[in-house]
Parts: sequence; structure tokens; C-alpha cells
Amino acid sequence: MATRVLDLAGSPLFIAEGIFAAEIVSECQRAGLLAGAYALRRPRGATFLRRLVRDLAERRKPAGVLLRRGLDLLRSEPRVLRRQTSLGCQPARGGEFVRQIVARVPKTDPRA
Repeated sequence: MATRVLDLAGSPLFIAEGIFAAEIVSECQRAGLLAGAYALRRPRGATFLRRLVRDLAERRKPAGVLLRRGLDLLRSEPRVLRRQTSLGCQPARGGEFVRQIVARVPKTDPRA
């Protein structure tokens, strides 16, 4: 496995996002860096439509390819969520995820 240095420039928190973020959960936990790990759970149909509209607008590939790819991703989403959960992530909807992250941000005194 490759390694990279992560310089947080003094920040007490960092957020790793994306499909592969779950891959670092156990190592962050072992290192005492894990405050929380979440797998974003959205309505699958809405995700499918947002992705399709974006990809069609950007003309990434022919419409038929985008539709087939989108349907494949729609069908695989439960499996992806199960895998992320098995790697230590907690499934959470967007608003729930944001509230939990904001609650972990250290409060600073604006007068300081």
C-alpha cells in the first residue's frame, strides 16, 4: 500500500471524502485520529438523476453509455454502502452527517 504525508497545518480535524475514504478508517482509528466515519446515504433515484443530468450536460459520453453506467451504479449502490459500513463507516443522510461534523468542530472564542 502506498503512503502519503498529510500536513494538517495545525488543524485539529480533517475530512476525507469520496468512494475510497472508507479505506483509511481503520488506520485512522489505530492512530487515534478518527473522530467519525460516515457513508453518505442518499435516495438512490435522486442520485441517479443528478448524475445523469450532470453527465449529459457535460457530454461526457454518449447518452446510451451514460444511462447504462448510471443504472449499473444505481444497482451497485447498496453493495457499496454495505462495504463502506463493513470498513467502519456509519451510514448517514446529508443533514445528519453535517450536524455530527459541526458538533465535533472545536469552538473558538471570537474575542481571542
